Amino acid sequence: MSAAARNLELKAIDPDPERTLRAALALGAEDRGTLRQRDTYFHAVQGRLKLREAPPAVAELIAYARADRPEPVVSSYRVVPVYDPDTLGAALAEVLGVKAVVVKQRRLLQWRSVRVHLDAVSRLGTFVELEAAPGAGGLEAEKLRVQELRRALDIADERLVARGYADLLGPAGAVRR
Repeated sequence: MSAAARNLELKAIDPDPERTLRAALALGAEDRGTLRQRDTYFHAVQGRLKLREAPPAVAELIAYARADRPEPVVSSYRVVPVYDPDTLGAALAEVLGVKAVVVKQRRLLQWRSVRVHLDAVSRLGTFVELEAAPGAGGLEAEKLRVQELRRALDIADERLVARGYADLLGPAGAVRR
C-alpha cells in the first residue's frame, strides 16, 4: 500500500473574500477558477472520511487525519477516484451513517506550492483555507510560505478556525471555533 500524502493546512473566517482575492492576486497567485463541491462526510472510526463530488471532475473518496487546532497543522490523506458516487455514497451511508453534507463554492488560487481556497460554505459563511504541499524544502519551507501568505492576506489569529466544515455545521448553522 502506498504512503499517505501530506500537506500543511490553515483555515480562517474570511469577512471580505473580495479583498482577500485582490491581495492574493497582487502577491502573484494564479486564479484557477471556481469549483462547486458537495462533500458528504461519513462517521469514521478513525480520522475523517468524505465523498467529494465536483462535476465535471471525477468524484473522490478522501480519507484523512488532521488535528483540530487553529494553527497550521499537518494533514495526512488518501484520495481514491470514484466512478459511481451515488452507489458508493448510498453504501457508505448504510453502514457508516452520514455525519454532515457540506456544500460550497470554492475559488481556487495557486501561489507557489500553496493552494488558496476562498470558500463560500452553505449555512456557514465565507472562509479562506491555505493548503501547502511539501516540496523540496519539506514542511518547514511550507510553514514559511503559509506565514508569508497569512501576512499578505491579513489573516489574524482571532479569525483562525480549528475545526473542519462538517464539524462546524450545527443545528442552526452557527460557526463554532
